Amino acid sequence: MGSIKAVIFDLDGVITDTAEYHFLAWKKLADDLDVPFDREFNEKLKGIGRMESLELILEKSGKTFSVEEKERLASRKNEHYRTLIQRITPDDLLPGIRGFIKEIKKEGIVTGLASASKNAPFVIKRLKIEDLLDTVVDATKVEKGKPDPEIFLTATKQLGVEPAKCVGVEDAKAGVQAIKRAGMFAVGIGDQNTLSEADWIVSAPAELSLHELYQRYQNSN
Repeated sequence: MGSIKAVIFDLDGVITDTAEYHFLAWKKLADDLDVPFDREFNEKLKGIGRMESLELILEKSGKTFSVEEKERLASRKNEHYRTLIQRITPDDLLPGIRGFIKEIKKEGIVTGLASASKNAPFVIKRLKIEDLLDTVVDATKVEKGKPDPEIFLTATKQLGVEPAKCVGVEDAKAGVQAIKRAGMFAVGIGDQNTLSEADWIVSAPAELSLHELYQRYQNSN
């Protein structure tokens, strides 16, 4: 399919939506710490890593925490989250995404996952899509979080494809910035204003089509 050789996906908000589980897990931790936490504040945590998210919550507590205490709190949040995601099934794949990935694979284009979640391997196992992804890069494999391009560049390296021939698919501003900084073509899923740096924006995964992606990619080069 032209010169697109790889498509690399984010997980949350692109392949499945575990945002609600993350919200509930952070909310439980914030309640334990007596820190006000609502959905509006939760939006600030979208697309960033666990420790960065924790720092934002702890700032609101007005207290000082040691590195060890922060590690313990991050682990506690993760335990809450892992308990919640035990209920994920293939039915939790976002509409249209399985078909789109299959269409890509049929054309001989390789696929990857680049997720800030350390639980990404567990989630894709629950979704039963391991066979649809050629590589998986999560937060445990990189040092820098999005918007740093490291996670996407690591995926391109593992796939053996140069970034200019790769497409990244994201639903968060930090993710789109990471894709662009990696020198890749960026597809944004969600709000036009938030994701304005993307090369192509759709409102939901069901709107993705390889034919249109190919056209837009060609026009951008």
